[in-house]
Amino acid sequence: MSTPQNRLTPAPVRQDALCMCVHGSACSSFAPGHAVHLIQARLIAATPSEWVDAIATPGHDGSLELHTLDGDRIHVWNGAAAAHVAAGEPVAYHPRYHAVSVGTRTFNVAVID
Repeated sequence: MSTPQNRLTPAPVRQDALCMCVHGSACSSFAPGHAVHLIQARLIAATPSEWVDAIATPGHDGSLELHTLDGDRIHVWNGAAAAHVAAGEPVAYHPRYHAVSVGTRTFNVAVID
């Protein structure tokens, strides 16, 4: 007699998968606000004219408020980026591929409405 296999459907497995950055480890998700995917990095590099200059103000919750030179305000989130940005620091924002560049580092950001 064989025992029945306990097979999980994709839904519960997806629910149990959490990004490791929640626990302080390296980010294991490529969703907006997490790690930069290789394809995202290549698309960003292929469209250099789409970067927008901005001044950043970090929030306490990992958010950044970006003030563009055109007067627009954009709220984004990436926990790691907020730790690398000082208030009033110039950054570059790539609106099409939701990325913020701080110095030599690029962060995948989630736009907060």
